[in-house]
Amino acid sequence: MPTAIAVTSPDLVLPAADPHTPPAAVFSSPDVQPLDDALAHAHRLLDLHGHLVVLYPESLPAAHEQRLHTVRSILESDRIALLRSPLPPLGLAVLARQLCQLSVCDFSPGVLASAARLLAHYVHAGAVLNSVTRLDRVPVGLKTHAKSWLPGSQFAVLAHPVPQLVRIGTGDLEGPDYACHLLVASAAAPSEWVTATLAAGWQVGAVLEAPLPGYSPGWWGTAKLTEFAAHLSDLSVLYQLVASVRRESCRWCGMELIGDRCGFCTSPVAAPELQLPAGGTYS
Repeated sequence: MPTAIAVTSPDLVLPAADPHTPPAAVFSSPDVQPLDDALAHAHRLLDLHGHLVVLYPESLPAAHEQRLHTVRSILESDRIALLRSPLPPLGLAVLARQLCQLSVCDFSPGVLASAARLLAHYVHAGAVLNSVTRLDRVPVGLKTHAKSWLPGSQFAVLAHPVPQLVRIGTGDLEGPDYACHLLVASAAAPSEWVTATLAAGWQVGAVLEAPLPGYSPGWWGTAKLTEFAAHLSDLSVLYQLVASVRRESCRWCGMELIGDRCGFCTSPVAAPELQLPAGGTYS
């Protein structure tokens, strides 16, 4: 069975990209999901899938994050990976769906968990905001703060992978240099600047809409926004991207991984000068 992927809110579960992609599971906040229910849910997922990868935003309330660690601790399971992501909410939803797509491929749980950091680099996540006065996740200069008080001001902000901020009409955001799709979410009608100007400038293959995640207003500092995320959508491209990276074994838990850190135990890969030849020992 494929490794289970989970998120911390139902609105981070996007529609499946194809009939073969399983949906992400949900571990809701402690106010909604009692501890016993969360434990039973995690236990069922482990029984069915063997391993569980949970994605959650850096902005997750402390009580909710603690609940995730409590579940893993009580179950005494080293088969649960908890991945804290800096991506904005819609970008995180995209990443979760990409991991769900890859979960049906022949990647081991360790590779799938550590692939989250790699795939996040290819998610261009941002928003159009009417005000940046409460935006604290992207650097905002004093002049920009002042301009946000002007009637009719709108700002295009890219939070990831490289922070950018421009006042609409005075500049453009630098986007991906590869084929991608653009996902857009807004509480009202999405900004035409995103669906037309940005989409054309970034030469996206398709523009799709999704409900605005509940975390988004808090993350961006305003409820008046259109959030967007440009991303790789083709499973064959995602597969090749992950498969092309050299695999190693975690020196601490033994899980297979890619990149510089294990997704399950978070142990870093040993620096090259500290790695031993086969059969070697430390003196």
